[in-house]
Amino acid sequence: MFNKQDKRRNEYMLTGSFKRKGYDWWWHSFTAVDPDSNRTKPFYIEFFIINPKDGSKVVFGQTDEQNKPSYLMVNVGTWGVDHAQLHAFYPVNTAKIHKKKPIEIEVDGAYLSEYKTYGKVEISKDDALEKKRMTDFGTIEWDLEIDKKIAFNVGYGASGLFRSLKAFEMFWHAEGMKTLYNGYVIYNGKKYIVTPDTSYGYADKNWGRDFTSPWVWLSSCNLRSKITGKSLNNSVFDIGGGRPKIGPIALSRKLLSAFFYEGTEYEFNFSKFWTNTKTKFSFTETDDEVFWHVEQKTWNNKMITDIKCKKRDMLFINYEAPNGKKRHNRLFNGGNGTGIVKLYHKGKLVDEVECFNVGCEYGEYDKKEN
Repeated sequence: MFNKQDKRRNEYMLTGSFKRKGYDWWWHSFTAVDPDSNRTKPFYIEFFIINPKDGSKVVFGQTDEQNKPSYLMVNVGTWGVDHAQLHAFYPVNTAKIHKKKPIEIEVDGAYLSEYKTYGKVEISKDDALEKKRMTDFGTIEWDLEIDKKIAFNVGYGASGLFRSLKAFEMFWHAEGMKTLYNGYVIYNGKKYIVTPDTSYGYADKNWGRDFTSPWVWLSSCNLRSKITGKSLNNSVFDIGGGRPKIGPIALSRKLLSAFFYEGTEYEFNFSKFWTNTKTKFSFTETDDEVFWHVEQKTWNNKMITDIKCKKRDMLFINYEAPNGKKRHNRLFNGGNGTGIVKLYHKGKLVDEVECFNVGCEYGEYDKKEN
């Protein structure tokens, strides 16, 4: 059973060797509505901490001195034709962090907990011109209540033992793969309203000592059955992974996936070897769009996922690795994906599901970094 919330997995993870070489982030994405036009617009909010051992000042990587970065970054953004990502950086030691469950982080008026987030990030043109900032310019202000409804707990792969051993290079936990948000966002002076029924929200976290390549993420809780034509209000799917590493050993291309379909759980998790999970996936692009195709099956179940997103609606999200390099330079990231998921049980079609407001991500390291 994967729908098992565990706030211990949402704790601060930068202990031991991860203090010197590690990152930890809490990600939230959702859809807001323009009250004047009734048009929807997706946003994200992320609190990101890297290499906190010497947290007295902000240190950027990607320098001639080959510095390891160290900072707390509040990264907020939006997708669409006017997409943007805004990065504000702070010395880790200037933040108030409750490191055990439930997590709480506060820095310069920006706040995150399991149940609430608010703040403001304002980046000037001059700051954005500094390459090391990895940011656009503009202003986003937000105030949101968070209600996490359905979890994707990946199981023993992120258990206390494996966390303490720092066994994986990149860990993942989705405490709220279906999350209801309530509040508002102000983007460059324009106010957007966020309501639980139309937020189509998502919340997860990643931590570790490096990223994965390829990097895959797909998720949506705005779903409709093509068979009945009805909205699936108690459903959500989540797919993530790429090429996991256990210590220095890189596994073959693998994904972790879950589909909570109207109360029934379908899981495709390679770490649960007794389920005989098999996965194939591909990513392609044209001049205007990008496409994901994922096929997964176990002894009894099968899931075929096809998602697309317009490039004009996406951004290349920017992260420095703990070693100071920027290894992902074409990490496609979007919140306007659409597509189809076909779900089977014992060879019979359970449903063919239309997907909207899909959170979607794909990237591979530059060839020189492979």
